[in-house]
Amino acid sequence: MPSRAPILVVVVVAVVLAIGLGGPGAQVGDEPGGSTATYPATVTFQDEADGTRLGTVQSRVADSPDERYQGLSNTDPLPADSGMLFVYSAEANRTFVMRQMNYPIDMVFIDANGTVTTIHHAETEAQDDPGDDLTPYPGQGKWVLEVPYEWTAEHGVQVGDEVTISYSGGE
Repeated sequence: MPSRAPILVVVVVAVVLAIGLGGPGAQVGDEPGGSTATYPATVTFQDEADGTRLGTVQSRVADSPDERYQGLSNTDPLPADSGMLFVYSAEANRTFVMRQMNYPIDMVFIDANGTVTTIHHAETEAQDDPGDDLTPYPGQGKWVLEVPYEWTAEHGVQVGDEVTISYSGGE
């Protein structure tokens, strides 16, 4: 008997594209180049011990090398409960920096099983020259979520908590 999974995936993707990504979404504001970004990913955190929902973030997605390099550099501060989700094809050790950032953020590293592995509270850094050394923020993850500064502390998110990511694109 043939599997219905491929048909279901196609239907789900078509519905998401028809009503989710193409329609009006939460807006971040003007991006470089004049376009307006929507939030194609939803990231929800649950307490590892009892499954209590800790918070949800609507996120822009960086899933290409150029988008991941650019990240939130030279952008306006993140609105509450929003972020940028960096998507990779596999889990690995990764290091992020605060390149051309004028506001602090939290960086949340998430492994392939959806578990928070590392949280950094990253402050802004003086960057008089593009070649200045930047503080490295290392972690293990398939995904890295950047959210407003202290968002994780305000929502009680800790290493070991579980994460559900709803995202319909890229790697």
